[in-house]
Amino acid sequence: MGAAEGASPNTAGRGRETLVERLCVVGVGLIGGSLARDLKALGAVGEVVGTSRREENLERARTLGVIDRYDVDLARAVRGADLVLTAVPLGAMSTVFRGIRDGLEPDAVVTDAGSSKQSVVVDADRELGPAFARFVPGHPIAGTEHSGVEASQRGLFSGRRVILTPTPETAPGPLARVRALWEAVGAEVLETDPAHHDEVLAATSHLPHMLAYALMDLLGGMSERVEIFRYAAGGLRDFTRIASSDPTMWHDTCIANREALLEVLERFRDELGTLTEAVRAKDGHSLHALFARAKRLRDAHVGEARVRGRGGAGAP
Repeated sequence: MGAAEGASPNTAGRGRETLVERLCVVGVGLIGGSLARDLKALGAVGEVVGTSRREENLERARTLGVIDRYDVDLARAVRGADLVLTAVPLGAMSTVFRGIRDGLEPDAVVTDAGSSKQSVVVDADRELGPAFARFVPGHPIAGTEHSGVEASQRGLFSGRRVILTPTPETAPGPLARVRALWEAVGAEVLETDPAHHDEVLAATSHLPHMLAYALMDLLGGMSERVEIFRYAAGGLRDFTRIASSDPTMWHDTCIANREALLEVLERFRDELGTLTEAVRAKDGHSLHALFARAKRLRDAHVGEARVRGRGGAGAP
């Protein structure tokens, strides 16, 4: 079975501005599914078409009302769509761009949700051909440690930031359209260049995930692991929550953003070495100074990831 028709396109909330007549979501999981839910609730989309490699996932998305219909063939799925969102692991972007290229409408806008932007821009430039001018690289800084269409939810992007990283070739019209789409679902939209995005996210998102994965792997390899996990408190749970994130997605992120991630990993290794020596020397002054600095920074800045005055789900 290659395609499935669902119920009539969602009409709830009609009367408001329809921003997208037909949205095609490639990879109907947490991010793509949540965007589709919000747009449907707002009456801002006429029809949502889903596509991915797994038909059972698409059927589940249709049953949940996240999409209206689906097609497992990429080129067929994007036909007639005026906006296409690729929300797949970074390692699949090149294949997806190649697969949708021949089915895109002449004026279709393409955007993505990848957490590393330079690699996505390279893939899009190589595979999309003339449609590259209508490609708007994007990264919603929102999510949870859960994945799949069942994890999708309304309001995921409310009070969160979305970073767009247009290239010199990006046409103004598609850029404005993608900005309006994210703003409609409650996000604050920022713009920067792909390289700067990757440097910042390596430190603020990619490194924390690596640390959470590494800590859980370390604890799991200790001979006392049964006792360790039995007595684990909230600190371990909170710190390692993101180690429950999708391994495929984070494998791809490490490879795609390798250079920026290596730099910040090496800097963290040096910081950890300094901390180790302070503990070894019983240097209470240095330890207290480090902890006090860290507390001030955390209290002053980490809450800024959420737009003031709005709610929102936690981001990994």
